[in-house]
Amino acid sequence: MKSKTRTPFLRATITGLTPGRVRPLALALSCVLLTACATVGPDYREPPPVDVGSGWTLPLASESQSADLSQWWSALDDPVLDRLMATALAQNLDLRQAAARIDEARALRERVAGEALPTAAAGASVNRRRQSENGPLPVGSIPGLDATQTIYDAGFDAAWEADLFGAKRRALEGASARLQATEAEAQGIRMRIVAEVARTWFTAVGARYELHAQRATLDTLQQTFELVRLRHALGDASAADVEAAYAQWTAVNALIPDIQARQRTAVLSLGVLLGAPPERELALLDGPLTPSTLRALPVGERADMLRRRPDVLAAERRLAASSADIGVATAELFPKLSIGVGGGFQALSTGDWFDASSSRFSILPLISWRLFDGGRVRAEIRAREAAERQAALAYEQAVLTALGDAERALGDYHGGLDTLERRGMALDAARTTYGHTRTRYAAGDIALVELLAAQRSLHEAETAAARAHTNAAVQLVALYKALGGGWDVSTTASTATHPLRGAAAPVAFSSR
Repeated sequence: MKSKTRTPFLRATITGLTPGRVRPLALALSCVLLTACATVGPDYREPPPVDVGSGWTLPLASESQSADLSQWWSALDDPVLDRLMATALAQNLDLRQAAARIDEARALRERVAGEALPTAAAGASVNRRRQSENGPLPVGSIPGLDATQTIYDAGFDAAWEADLFGAKRRALEGASARLQATEAEAQGIRMRIVAEVARTWFTAVGARYELHAQRATLDTLQQTFELVRLRHALGDASAADVEAAYAQWTAVNALIPDIQARQRTAVLSLGVLLGAPPERELALLDGPLTPSTLRALPVGERADMLRRRPDVLAAERRLAASSADIGVATAELFPKLSIGVGGGFQALSTGDWFDASSSRFSILPLISWRLFDGGRVRAEIRAREAAERQAALAYEQAVLTALGDAERALGDYHGGLDTLERRGMALDAARTTYGHTRTRYAAGDIALVELLAAQRSLHEAETAAARAHTNAAVQLVALYKALGGGWDVSTTASTATHPLRGAAAPVAFSSR
């Protein structure tokens, strides 16, 4: 942004001030400072209340007590998942980038805070020069004044711009709010990484379960194949029966490489999420199966969820920053006061450098006021006001999006648990049916086609049950994510209020 031209109407430079001369100046400056204490622009107010409704739409969420979701994965009793989470939270590259962005935002806030303080600089110089004897200063005719001179100078300069109308205060408010928004966004990234690690791990575990089911089916089909071959040798089964049993065995065997590939892909993805080469966790391919406990989740009130969602928190902080920007722009309509002070020693000889007669001092108060700018400041104010309206709408959208995400995740998980229960019942029935059918076939009471049909039903039931468990686990992860789980709201420091109708409560933020 180009610097804006200021039109000064008062400029005073005073050197060699006496107490009698300083007193009127100090009095005048004090009057200006005392009469210009207002902070222009709007004070930040809560965003318009967003109606969050009367409650969740599913009975799954009927419990009023919310669970601790900061480390929700620990409730699954999976030590491997616990280890993966700890590693990812320490080494994930997205999280490390988010931490760097927080450092950047904190540094920018400190820079804004520093702009309200005086600046001071010290320096020294040696200036060797020759003046013209024919110039405006008759060097040659003044005794003791040589045309060639060496000037030794040392001293300091200080400057300060008074924050008469709160431009710097508003700028600091905006920078602080943006820092808090960046911290909330970083927590959102943390929440996403946690969910992605869990989802990928459950995908790998689900593939293991499916692979286990397929191999169990292969064992069953192998036993059937051997039984059919025995009966064929005894003359009780035809060659076609043997071929049919073998064909079913080969069909199931052909499915295994695809399952193994899906499992390997998931494990390789875990390595990247952990901030390491993809092959880091390949040993998990041969690890023991660790079943995860899936249960109904007490999610608490809708407003509790909204206070946990980092995207909602970040949107509210962006709104606060936009409100502060209006004050920064409005302050450009009013006068500015700056004061410069300088002092030191100046002499033609280093021996006279620190004599009292070589000292110098100056004070420069400057009041400037933009009288005409073609409407640029007022246009900037209107632009900032429009940006604030956008931020308010973005906040409302973030609230409604969070509600939609949570409701969908609740519905999906509710359906996933129901499907898992029904698949389990179907698997039990298929196992019972297969056991009876195999006994009857061994006794010669039924044909092979009935046995193969029972085996196919058992195979399908086992595969469906394994996939239902995986889907439910992944849906549970999505639910935790939608509820804002994966970070601890209580670890933050500063407080803001979110105006959710019927749910106004403090929300913690980190501010430094």
